[in-house]
Amino acid sequence: MGLLDGKTILVAGVTMDSSIGFAVAKVAQEQGATVLISNFGRALSITKRIAKRLPVEPPVLDLDVTNQEHLDGLADQIREHLGAEAKLDGVVHSIAYGNPETLLGGKFLTGPWEDVAQAVQVSAYSLKSLAIAVQPLMTQGAGIVGLTFDATVAWPAYDWMGVAKAALESTNRYLARDLGPQGIRVNLVSAGPLKTLAAKAIPGFEEIDEAWGTRAPLGWDNTDQIPTAKTVCALLSDFFPATTGEIVHVDGGYHAMGA
Repeated sequence: MGLLDGKTILVAGVTMDSSIGFAVAKVAQEQGATVLISNFGRALSITKRIAKRLPVEPPVLDLDVTNQEHLDGLADQIREHLGAEAKLDGVVHSIAYGNPETLLGGKFLTGPWEDVAQAVQVSAYSLKSLAIAVQPLMTQGAGIVGLTFDATVAWPAYDWMGVAKAALESTNRYLARDLGPQGIRVNLVSAGPLKTLAAKAIPGFEEIDEAWGTRAPLGWDNTDQIPTAKTVCALLSDFFPATTGEIVHVDGGYHAMGA
């Protein structure tokens, strides 16, 4: 019996098979879930190819979380694949973007507002947008899980993406407050640095990555997305029925260590 037997999960933001979203979709299927994944634009064709590498090829939805028409039509897209009575038991927000040329790698003092606004919309506001879009399909006890990178401190090179993640973490708390009365749980997983497509776009990512292996008491494998994926799936399961507004660290214990 799997942890997610009988549940239907949407994983929004799957591009490559090295992404956390892909690992979540894989673990969720292995734990018995019916999974849908999404992407948009030029990356959508890549996602459709990558989907074939999952244990069960899932439906791939066209979803730009900054496009209101896409959000308004999301429930209908899901019904087209799963039937008129389709319900969602979980949603994973694996979406973030900040222009690396203007916002990352030591450009905090020069980052233009237009790019900062885009980073906050895509990386933080979209958690709320996605939650509202799927709300009509969510079951009692359903879970929404997003992905963050510890925004309680300032990291080298991360700059305005750190600010966007701080906004995401605050959005998580307010969503937990407002969706809790409907029985919907909202949590985040704060993963250590992983060698994903997004990480490769961060100039100076190595500065963050280098310290992890020596300071994380459990050690840290920056090529292994499965520990993070398992935690996301656990939060989507029935084993955290009274947990919401939380940030669970999956970083080998790095966050708890001093200098």
